[in-house]
Amino acid sequence: MEFLAGGRGEVRITPADVGKRVSVRRLTGDGEGSERFTDAVGVLTSWNEGVLSITRRSGECARIAESSLVAAKVVPAAPARRRAPAATVRELQEVAARGWPAVETARLGEWTLRAAGGFTRRANSVLPLGDPGVPLEAALERITRWYGARGLPPAVAVATGSAEADAELTARLAERGWADERHTRIRIAPLAPLADTPPDPAGGTVALAREPDADWLALYNRTGEGPGGPVAEDVLKVLTGGPSVWCATARGADGRATAIGRLAVDGRWAGFSAVEVAPDARRQGLATRVMAALAARALAEGASAAYLQVEADNTGALGFYDRLGFTDHHGYHYRRALPDAAR
Repeated sequence: MEFLAGGRGEVRITPADVGKRVSVRRLTGDGEGSERFTDAVGVLTSWNEGVLSITRRSGECARIAESSLVAAKVVPAAPARRRAPAATVRELQEVAARGWPAVETARLGEWTLRAAGGFTRRANSVLPLGDPGVPLEAALERITRWYGARGLPPAVAVATGSAEADAELTARLAERGWADERHTRIRIAPLAPLADTPPDPAGGTVALAREPDADWLALYNRTGEGPGGPVAEDVLKVLTGGPSVWCATARGADGRATAIGRLAVDGRWAGFSAVEVAPDARRQGLATRVMAALAARALAEGASAAYLQVEADNTGALGFYDRLGFTDHHGYHYRRALPDAAR
């Protein structure tokens, strides 16, 4: 950290630098001789009401009072890596959960109960990372009550396809009649090659925004409402939730939205989702260009690796992501309580 001697320097960042990688120094202490300088480096993800939020490469978010700053500056992004880093199943599960956050959560030991008005199974299922703190029968009873109170089916997302996967939990849920469904793969790739796609020779553009607009939502078409209809508040909360979210919209020369995508940057990880192309605009490389624009944004924020989630029977998407360099890390599926099992 190259600040002036004695810890004093110059604050050379403003709210206009949100989204950039910054280095800051602040003064902490109670003002009675215990003050000390602490430093933070990461992406400036927000600056609201006198408080800065800085997301470090680890995904940890530091909240810093503007009044405590003694020095700050924009710093170059970390060098892009061409190889995806090693990661544990738990790390990716936690990152993916933050990148597609539920509206409401509750803790049950090390398990997290998630709900979002029924919008996507990811945001309306239990994430079991460790011990629920109670016997399994008691845990399932509490889960069933919690989801039942919200008019949702009880479901648990169980990791598979890895030595770290919870085979015992899978077997015990199966024994109790919890049906398996929606087998999904978590795939990873080095981030830098995704940003290497050349520009659209037809003159189209890809614009990035913090929130989806009406054109984006109409093309996504998974909100539960028809094009032009109202969008549930829970849907927007999920889509815009996460440490640093960007929505991409590709438009043709005539201004029409032709492809979309979503990005959530969390430390070293960039999560891609909601990649859709208009039916009459497919096979023109638009999805690749959307991914490239989002990847470039993630690199600028200091990320180095990409992840995404795709259902195991979606052969078209799997082939597309194969060509972009994604490989399987692990899988998961949902165990859903059938009526007899939920009693």
